[in-house]
Amino acid sequence: MKFDFRLKYRFFNAFRELFVHHHGSLEFRAKIFALIIATNKEIDIKNYSIIQEIGIRIYKNDEDRTNLLVLTTKEHVKKILQNDDIDILISSIQKELKIVPRYAKKINIELLKPLLDLTQDKDTLSYQENILEFLQTLKNETLQSNKLQIEKDEKNLTSKY
Repeated sequence: MKFDFRLKYRFFNAFRELFVHHHGSLEFRAKIFALIIATNKEIDIKNYSIIQEIGIRIYKNDEDRTNLLVLTTKEHVKKILQNDDIDILISSIQKELKIVPRYAKKINIELLKPLLDLTQDKDTLSYQENILEFLQTLKNETLQSNKLQIEKDEKNLTSKY
């Protein structure tokens, strides 16, 4: 990543809520990616390349936003590994979906699957698959139980992503 982006990222990171359009949405996506990555104790740099590719598709070639997604994901992974507590992240994701149910639409299992291809350990892979199943269930339940609220929120929201 370019030096100017890193400098801009540090500035944005300090004031993320003010300067990053729909920062909550980006933060939520980063948590989902971090959840999958952090379950694998052997984290490969390729994980972040995959997120970069996914980000380019999601954000329609907006490189700054994509880089911000990658860096925010790295931030979350680092926190999880330092605290060795993935349950806190899972709880955070669940709470966010209760507050902003439309974020459930941002859970895309197909986009997450390439991250599993980098996992070598069978037990870790099984755990990651269970997390994907959990996320899919959480998404379905949230969309089902909050359908009217999501429709109402989306009418009042304009997003380019």
